[in-house]
Amino acid sequence: MKYTTEVFQRHCRGQFISSNSIDAETRAIYNDIEENQQEYEEYFKQIDFQLSVGEGFYYFSRKDAKVITENKLQSLFPWIDYLDFLKTFDTSFDAGTQFNLAQIEIRLSSDLEMKEKLSRLFPDKQSNRDKIEALANALVNMVFAEQINEQEGMYQVTSAFHYIEQIIMTINIDEEVKDEIPE
Repeated sequence: MKYTTEVFQRHCRGQFISSNSIDAETRAIYNDIEENQQEYEEYFKQIDFQLSVGEGFYYFSRKDAKVITENKLQSLFPWIDYLDFLKTFDTSFDAGTQFNLAQIEIRLSSDLEMKEKLSRLFPDKQSNRDKIEALANALVNMVFAEQINEQEGMYQVTSAFHYIEQIIMTINIDEEVKDEIPE
């Protein structure tokens, strides 16, 4: 357990530690957690943090009151649209995918569905490029992607992207409520 401080600092900021990070230190931290997972879990449990594992990533979780859970669900709503847009761009968009902003812009010029979906994202941004950059920044801020080449605007999706996919896939709308949602 060499990285307790780093694990705590990253997870407290809501960041994930992914196995396929381009950052060597992040991969070293991931490997250390993987090798000493039980010790890390016990260590953080003493300060009321639960170290959780996903498919190729680690994060902190807590048991929350219902009100807090509902607030978290509210904060996920934009991610449903982000994920929908990204899967429209590339149906195989997943951990390990590399993309650049220019590729997305090119697709927008010929894909009306993508263009319409992008128009609903980031209403405070005017241009498509600004909206695409805001989406890339959102992915980077949550450590769902990392920038691998700044000049080319190239990004790589991390394993932590599975977290948001899994959360969204578990959202279940009751049939009664579904009938009340306008299409």
